[in-house]
Amino acid sequence: MKLPRRQFLHLAAGAAAMPAVSRIARAQAYPTRPVRIIAPTAPGGAPDIIARLIGPWLSQRLGQQFVVENRPGSGNNIGTEAVVRAAPDGYTLLVVSSSNTINATLYDKLNFVFLRDIAAVAGIISLPFVMVVNPSVPAKTVPEFIAHAKANPGKISFGSPGIGTPGHVSGELFKIMTGVEMIHVPYRGGAPVMTDLLGGQVQVLFGTTSLTVEQVRAGKLRALAVTGATRWEGLPDIPTLGEFVSGYEATSLFGLGAPKQTPAAIIERLNRDINAALDDPNLKTRLVDLGGTLLAGSPADFGKLIADDTEKWAKVIRAANIKAE
Repeated sequence: MKLPRRQFLHLAAGAAAMPAVSRIARAQAYPTRPVRIIAPTAPGGAPDIIARLIGPWLSQRLGQQFVVENRPGSGNNIGTEAVVRAAPDGYTLLVVSSSNTINATLYDKLNFVFLRDIAAVAGIISLPFVMVVNPSVPAKTVPEFIAHAKANPGKISFGSPGIGTPGHVSGELFKIMTGVEMIHVPYRGGAPVMTDLLGGQVQVLFGTTSLTVEQVRAGKLRALAVTGATRWEGLPDIPTLGEFVSGYEATSLFGLGAPKQTPAAIIERLNRDINAALDDPNLKTRLVDLGGTLLAGSPADFGKLIADDTEKWAKVIRAANIKAE
């Protein structure tokens, strides 16, 4: 039996619309089971801390558990690849950080392309570093430090938690923009580099606020500057590095990502809920206490931040000829 043309077109249009209607229905019902948030670091790292702050809030709001799963290794790449390979259904999310944007250039061979394979969901926070020195360094300001380093080329060592970490590239950016010579000494994590900084084996660190602030307040280290665009209320008397080195800014951004092809409706749902979380007074206070700036905005806004961060650190990595371990 041959259908009239009008009836045929109506049925064809209805059939074509069914997958879209199904996707929308699934997004409206999301989530119907627990959601994994992959923190690609060991417990206690910044991605883990942020995941454990945002996860319970999303669990309460959406009525399903958002379970944090730590997948450390290979500079965040193991956990990231696990999310890249996961089903794009909104039930596996990634804590995105500047380690991902750095790794895009740092590693010659990855099994994924971060900008292509991870969809931006929502920004959460951007954290600055604190430029601290051992008290034996005869400099109380950034200009004094630059003058001292230039008068002693190659005699100043700066430590970092490892090659290609945000603290490392922040120091390399400082070297590039000021012309000072410093020897980079990589460690395996923040604790050992702090031990040697306190002992004077290295003289400088671009460290997270959580790693440095108590030592600064105790007078064991001297803070010269914070690396964000604005001063940090946790150390209100400490200037930004950009006040002395025009254009300098170095922060580590954090947010959530999902496998590419995750339905847009699910991404938009998560984005709305995360933005709501950033407006919640209790959660907002706990995040701001980490020392950063909240990154409320659309998925496109966070995607642009990721792309810009990738481009910025690519230039530093190439200029400093940094190679992965």
